[in-house]
Amino acid sequence: MLISSPNFSNGGMIPRKFTQQGEDISPAIEITDLPEGAKSIVLVCMDPDAPDPQAPKRTFIHWIVYNLPAVPLYLPEGADPKVLYPNCFQGLNDRGKVGYIGPKPPIGIHRYYFKAFAADCWLKFEKTPSLKEIYYSLDGRVVAMAEYMGRYKLL
Repeated sequence: MLISSPNFSNGGMIPRKFTQQGEDISPAIEITDLPEGAKSIVLVCMDPDAPDPQAPKRTFIHWIVYNLPAVPLYLPEGADPKVLYPNCFQGLNDRGKVGYIGPKPPIGIHRYYFKAFAADCWLKFEKTPSLKEIYYSLDGRVVAMAEYMGRYKLL
Protein backbone atom coordinates (compact mmCIF):
# COMPACT_ATOMS: atom_id res chain seq x y z
CA MET A 1 0.00 0.00 0.00
CA LEU A 2 1.26 3.48 -0.83
CA ILE A 3 0.20 6.95 0.28
CA SER A 4 1.45 10.14 -1.36
CA SER A 5 0.64 13.76 -2.10
CA PRO A 6 1.36 15.74 -5.26
CA ASN A 7 1.66 18.87 -3.09
CA PHE A 8 4.95 18.02 -1.33
CA SER A 9 7.58 15.29 -1.38
CA ASN A 10 7.85 12.66 1.34
CA GLY A 11 9.89 14.35 4.07
CA GLY A 12 9.58 17.72 2.32
CA MET A 13 8.12 21.00 3.48
CA ILE A 14 4.33 21.34 3.43
CA PRO A 15 3.28 24.40 1.40
CA ARG A 16 1.80 27.27 3.41
CA LYS A 17 -1.53 26.87 1.59
CA PHE A 18 -2.24 23.72 3.66
CA THR A 19 -1.45 25.35 7.02
CA GLN A 20 -3.24 27.68 9.40
CA GLN A 21 -1.04 30.46 8.03
CA GLY A 22 -2.52 29.83 4.58
CA GLU A 23 -5.89 28.51 3.42
CA ASP A 24 -5.94 25.75 6.08
CA ILE A 25 -7.16 23.15 3.58
CA SER A 26 -6.08 19.53 3.39
CA PRO A 27 -3.46 18.61 0.80
CA ALA A 28 -4.33 16.20 -1.98
CA ILE A 29 -3.84 12.60 -0.87
CA GLU A 30 -3.52 9.53 -3.06
CA ILE A 31 -3.71 5.96 -1.74
CA THR A 32 -2.82 3.10 -4.09
CA ASP A 33 -1.63 -0.51 -4.19
CA LEU A 34 -4.16 -1.78 -1.66
CA PRO A 35 -3.77 -5.34 -0.43
CA GLU A 36 -6.23 -8.14 -0.97
CA GLY A 37 -8.63 -8.52 1.91
CA ALA A 38 -8.86 -4.79 2.61
CA LYS A 39 -12.41 -3.46 2.92
CA SER A 40 -11.85 0.05 4.26
CA ILE A 41 -9.16 2.67 4.79
CA VAL A 42 -8.52 4.89 7.79
CA LEU A 43 -6.55 8.09 7.09
CA VAL A 44 -4.94 9.98 9.98
CA CYS A 45 -2.79 13.14 10.03
CA MET A 46 -0.76 13.59 13.21
CA ASP A 47 2.07 15.70 14.63
CA PRO A 48 4.27 13.71 17.07
CA ASP A 49 6.37 16.79 17.89
CA ALA A 50 3.87 18.79 19.97
CA PRO A 51 4.53 21.20 21.42
CA ASP A 52 8.32 21.30 20.90
CA PRO A 53 10.27 18.89 18.67
CA GLN A 54 13.17 19.03 21.15
CA ALA A 55 10.86 17.98 24.02
CA PRO A 56 7.70 16.45 22.57
CA LYS A 57 4.98 15.77 25.11
CA ARG A 58 2.15 14.47 22.95
CA THR A 59 0.96 13.63 19.47
CA PHE A 60 -1.51 16.19 18.12
CA ILE A 61 -4.23 14.75 15.87
CA HIS A 62 -4.98 16.99 12.88
CA TRP A 63 -7.39 14.83 10.87
CA ILE A 64 -9.14 11.46 10.91
CA VAL A 65 -11.15 9.95 8.06
CA TYR A 66 -12.44 6.39 8.30
CA ASN A 67 -14.43 3.95 6.17
CA LEU A 68 -12.91 5.19 2.94
CA PRO A 69 -13.36 2.44 0.32
CA ALA A 70 -10.41 0.07 -0.11
CA VAL A 71 -9.83 1.01 -3.73
CA PRO A 72 -7.18 3.27 -5.23
CA LEU A 73 -8.41 6.72 -4.26
CA TYR A 74 -7.59 10.37 -4.64
CA LEU A 75 -8.71 13.11 -2.28
CA PRO A 76 -8.20 16.50 -3.97
CA GLU A 77 -6.97 19.57 -2.09
CA GLY A 78 -9.51 20.77 0.46
CA ALA A 79 -11.88 17.92 -0.35
CA ASP A 80 -14.76 16.94 1.88
CA PRO A 81 -14.26 13.17 2.00
CA LYS A 82 -17.97 12.60 2.72
CA VAL A 83 -18.93 14.26 -0.58
CA LEU A 84 -16.55 12.06 -2.57
CA TYR A 85 -17.16 8.88 -0.59
CA PRO A 86 -20.64 9.01 1.04
CA ASN A 87 -20.04 6.00 3.30
CA CYS A 88 -16.98 7.48 5.01
CA PHE A 89 -16.89 9.55 8.19
CA GLN A 90 -14.46 11.81 10.02
CA GLY A 91 -13.25 11.36 13.58
CA LEU A 92 -12.44 13.97 16.20
CA ASN A 93 -9.27 16.01 15.83
CA ASP A 94 -7.51 17.32 18.93
CA ARG A 95 -9.69 20.41 19.00
CA GLY A 96 -12.63 18.08 19.60
CA LYS A 97 -14.07 18.83 16.18
CA VAL A 98 -14.49 17.00 12.89
CA GLY A 99 -12.32 18.06 9.95
CA TYR A 100 -8.79 18.96 8.96
CA ILE A 101 -6.60 21.30 11.04
CA GLY A 102 -3.55 22.56 9.19
CA PRO A 103 -0.09 22.79 10.76
CA LYS A 104 0.76 25.68 13.08
CA PRO A 105 3.69 24.53 15.19
CA PRO A 106 4.49 26.83 18.11
CA ILE A 107 8.23 26.02 18.12
CA GLY A 108 10.63 24.69 15.49
CA ILE A 109 10.05 22.38 12.55
CA HIS A 110 7.36 19.76 13.19
CA ARG A 111 6.70 16.53 11.32
CA TYR A 112 3.19 15.75 10.07
CA TYR A 113 2.48 12.12 9.31
CA PHE A 114 -0.33 11.13 6.98
CA LYS A 115 -0.97 7.48 7.82
CA ALA A 116 -3.24 5.11 5.93
CA PHE A 117 -4.45 1.88 7.50
CA ALA A 118 -6.15 -0.78 5.37
CA ALA A 119 -8.63 -2.77 7.47
CA ASP A 120 -10.42 -6.02 6.74
CA CYS A 121 -13.69 -4.54 8.03
CA TRP A 122 -15.87 -1.43 8.14
CA LEU A 123 -15.77 0.52 11.40
CA LYS A 124 -18.96 1.35 13.31
CA PHE A 125 -19.35 3.83 16.14
CA GLU A 126 -22.32 5.18 18.10
CA LYS A 127 -20.74 8.66 18.24
CA THR A 128 -17.91 10.47 16.50
CA PRO A 129 -14.76 8.58 17.55
CA SER A 130 -11.40 9.74 18.81
CA LEU A 131 -8.19 8.23 17.45
CA LYS A 132 -7.95 6.05 20.56
CA GLU A 133 -11.37 4.55 19.79
CA ILE A 134 -10.43 4.02 16.15
CA TYR A 135 -7.18 2.30 17.11
CA TYR A 136 -9.11 0.06 19.51
CA SER A 137 -11.50 -0.94 16.69
CA LEU A 138 -8.57 -1.56 14.33
CA ASP A 139 -6.82 -3.93 16.73
CA GLY A 140 -6.13 -7.15 14.81
CA ARG A 141 -7.93 -5.83 11.72
CA VAL A 142 -5.14 -3.94 9.89
CA VAL A 143 -3.89 -5.73 6.78
CA ALA A 144 -1.51 -2.96 5.64
CA MET A 145 -0.25 0.46 6.67
CA ALA A 146 1.56 3.23 4.82
CA GLU A 147 2.74 6.69 5.83
CA TYR A 148 3.84 9.91 4.19
CA MET A 149 5.49 12.73 6.11
CA GLY A 150 5.70 16.46 5.55
CA ARG A 151 7.34 19.12 7.69
CA TYR A 152 6.40 22.68 8.57
CA LYS A 153 7.80 25.65 10.50
CA LEU A 154 5.97 28.91 11.12
CA LEU A 155 7.11 31.68 8.82
